[in-house]
Amino acid sequence: MEAIHVLAALTLPEGGEQRITAVSPRIKLTVTAAEKPEDIPPSTWADVDILYTRGVLPNLGMAPNLKWVQFNSAGVDSKLDHPIFQNRGIRTTTMSGAITSQIAEYVLMAILALGQKLPQLLQFQRQHQWPPRKGKWDHLLPIELRYTTVGLLGYGSIGRQVARLLKPFGGTILAVKKDVLHPEDHGYIKPGMGDPEGEFFDRLYPIEAMHSFLSECDFVVVALPLTQKTRHILNAHAFEVMKPSAYLINVGRGGLIDEPALIHAIKSKQIAGAALDVFEQEPLPAESPLWDLENVIISPHVSGLSHHLPQETLDLFVENLKRYLEDLPLYNLVDQVQGY
Repeated sequence: MEAIHVLAALTLPEGGEQRITAVSPRIKLTVTAAEKPEDIPPSTWADVDILYTRGVLPNLGMAPNLKWVQFNSAGVDSKLDHPIFQNRGIRTTTMSGAITSQIAEYVLMAILALGQKLPQLLQFQRQHQWPPRKGKWDHLLPIELRYTTVGLLGYGSIGRQVARLLKPFGGTILAVKKDVLHPEDHGYIKPGMGDPEGEFFDRLYPIEAMHSFLSECDFVVVALPLTQKTRHILNAHAFEVMKPSAYLINVGRGGLIDEPALIHAIKSKQIAGAALDVFEQEPLPAESPLWDLENVIISPHVSGLSHHLPQETLDLFVENLKRYLEDLPLYNLVDQVQGY
């Protein structure tokens, strides 16, 4: 039987090598944690059929036998210019569906924190005083989820898990999806997660109706992929149609938002505030006004961090590896035209 050479260009979790080689006796595994292509010997690149990587990619001449690249991340927008994505003979897949639970919990945290006025409470705590009794309700009156409309801008694996978490709170869930005629999810889904049948939202909008969708929402959760079409999709006009009481939460990519327009919208009270885990420039520059805006929660791109992440991403790779050997469709194939 012909050997299949698998290169893991990253550190595997405990037991990872055994799990990969147990898929088939044909698999010949090499593990070389690398920061750049040159960290891997040319002889290894020459043999590799399958690459499991965080982002280290070979020049095409280095890996003539390469047939499939499994990324250890959900987004590949920063790599789309690489020649591998132009080679029709090489399939590329992402980790979408494997890193959704913790991101959805971050979103829920942000919604509850903003709705329950946590930024204001922390400010009063730092000042060692409560607001004047007469204006207490004005400062701290909460937004209860059962009376709100939460909009999910992007109904992929993250949006679907957020909808699952929100459903027991009541309220209204809106979602935006490119293909509204097919609300089901046929991608990688861990048992008991997501919204496989497309039944957790109250109304589904096409992307062309985004402004109508935005005008209805009390919270807007951004979970779109970053492409040429979605860059700065949330711009000045988008903020103008949002409610003055609405909050924005971004766990997608920083480039989805026109940051100067967002800063203006918050300062001018076009919207009430935001929770941002991603930014156009990372790390966020010290001079950015976002650090000091009231009603803004910022975090350093950590919504996807989890103790369980290495094992859960390996779960998906092993499942895809089995499908590869059985000549079944791989989960999370990147559409080179769409860019995700």
